Amino acid sequence: MSSDFTVIINEYMPLRELVFTTLRQAILKGEIQPGERLMEIQLAEKMGVSRTPIREAIRKLANEGLVTMIPRKGAVVAGISEKMLMDVLQVRMTLEKMAYECAFRCINDEQIEELKEAEKEFEEAVKSNDLVKIAEVDEKFHFIIYNAAQNDKLKEILANLRENMYRYRMEYAKNKESRDQLIKEHNQMIETLIKRDSIEGLKIVEEHIRNQEKVILEKIEEDARNNQVKRK
Repeated sequence: MSSDFTVIINEYMPLRELVFTTLRQAILKGEIQPGERLMEIQLAEKMGVSRTPIREAIRKLANEGLVTMIPRKGAVVAGISEKMLMDVLQVRMTLEKMAYECAFRCINDEQIEELKEAEKEFEEAVKSNDLVKIAEVDEKFHFIIYNAAQNDKLKEILANLRENMYRYRMEYAKNKESRDQLIKEHNQMIETLIKRDSIEGLKIVEEHIRNQEKVILEKIEEDARNNQVKRK
């Protein structure tokens, strides 16, 4: 297992949360690669903690689908499969379009301004090349729209999907060519919400998710080809 990952330092964060957040970000950023084993003793030594918070963090990561428990091998960082991606994006497509339809009817001027501010923040994150920040602000942008939908149950379901989506947001953010497209799509979404143009807006939402699907599928295929070369 690689020990070359960044340990988060935050004296105000509870130890269990600190360990979990450190391992989660290391996986999402690719510092710990798919297929690598998470060795409790090594991780505990690296982070200067006991094995208990490590074990709890691994359990939470497994619940998120970031780690797979394999008999006689233990905890292994899960890869991203085409099936996993398509399952998540199919659900996201349906729920997000529903949220946008509601938002077109309910969004107010204050929420429009929040979206504009979030988009400025997103553009600054893109300039900084901070992958975690890019993914987090992209998520923030969408959740403003979910809030505007005024459907608490829908927002709850989308929040539950958030952890599954975060890894794909990170993978998409790694593709520098996609970032300008994301900025363009965000601004188009804002414009359609201002104009209450639900027909055009839903087209943009679908295109937004399809573009993400295309880029990540290409990455999955590239990784599969590279793995085949390594095995030869």
